[in-house]
Amino acid sequence: MRTIDVSEITKAVKGLCIDANYTLSPDMKDAICKAEQNEESELGRKIFSQLQENLKIAKEENIPICQDTGMAVFFVNIGQDVHLEGGDATDAINEGVRQGYIDGYLRKSVVKDPLIRENTGDNTPAVIHYNIVPGENVEITIAPKGFGSENMSKIYMLKPADGINGVKDAIVAAVKEAGPNACPPMVVGVGIGGTFEKCAIMAKEALTRKVGEYSDIQYVKEMEEEVLDRINKTGIGPGGLGGSITALAVNINTYPTHIAGLPVAVNICCHVNRHRSVVV
Repeated sequence: MRTIDVSEITKAVKGLCIDANYTLSPDMKDAICKAEQNEESELGRKIFSQLQENLKIAKEENIPICQDTGMAVFFVNIGQDVHLEGGDATDAINEGVRQGYIDGYLRKSVVKDPLIRENTGDNTPAVIHYNIVPGENVEITIAPKGFGSENMSKIYMLKPADGINGVKDAIVAAVKEAGPNACPPMVVGVGIGGTFEKCAIMAKEALTRKVGEYSDIQYVKEMEEEVLDRINKTGIGPGGLGGSITALAVNINTYPTHIAGLPVAVNICCHVNRHRSVVV
């Protein structure tokens, strides 16, 4: 049994909040670079060039890569051989968010009540998804989520008879409806199966998968490739101004489901698809 003081979690979360918002992950930077080379539209290539210039300026001036530094979303894998001491894990994560967003001069975008709309002033509380796994470590993944793209996400409760073609059509329809509002080029996270809430969480977590890494299930991998191709043929393009590259990746997660259902969630993220992980 390994013992971890929750203050270590707070420290790690603070760092994740700042790092994820100041620098884009290597997989996303590489994807944007390659997309500029492959984009057929001259205007589209200029937009990709501007995106890369934005990343350079953010790094040089130590400022956020996007003004919407998002609502802090976490996926936390806690080893079953870990004992946490010194306080509550959720409180520790929220304290890390508070410190990270204040000390990192990140925009505070969270309101205390969804209808009263009073800002909490420190971007807390975070949205946290816990999972108990084998081992004696705590793995923390942050995915700060801006709401320009979050607002474009969809859940479809399809019928089993809709089948794989119905799923593909639903994903493409969600992207078409989002159009320029999701700040393309986008990454499309998809969850298929489970229940209403399970497919949504899977879609969110799919966004944390590295661009260029496909599902290890062959038919799902083929879906990812086909749907990505269909999305890029919509012509929405970078910045929504037309072009051949609308999405950088389509990442699909699946889970067993009920005989009477086919839940599908589409969680779209903009070109600053932010994600960082650390093991405590």
